[in-house]
Amino acid sequence: MAQQQKVGTPNDAKADEWDKDLHPNREAGQNHGMAGQHPPVTSALNAFEIKALHSRMPDFSSEELKQIIVLEPGTRLQQGAKYIDLNDPQWEEFTAMANMEAGTDNYYVPKTEVAYPLWNKLIGVENPERLDKANES
Repeated sequence: MAQQQKVGTPNDAKADEWDKDLHPNREAGQNHGMAGQHPPVTSALNAFEIKALHSRMPDFSSEELKQIIVLEPGTRLQQGAKYIDLNDPQWEEFTAMANMEAGTDNYYVPKTEVAYPLWNKLIGVENPERLDKANES
């Protein structure tokens, strides 16, 4: 006689005994809008507080460094959001994927937490109008 399998329809809500083992962090990397599981960015550091960045960013004033939010290690990046890593020599903008998180060797800056003129300066834009330095005549 054949063994019977779990009774129910394929999309029943009853989880089996292995579900937590198979999915330890079930919603990792998923965005849920404003009610998501992402920690508030207010708990992050700023570039001024990270002394190693001072020598890498000589063109930035102390006030500008204080406005650049750097995510703490272990912070999960939001899928589809734009970031730069200040530890990367090129400071290239990239789009985060669902499984990415800040490591101990990263200084990730989220675009959403930096003013546009300052972000443009970070990514190397030289157009004075985009840096809020256009001549006022």
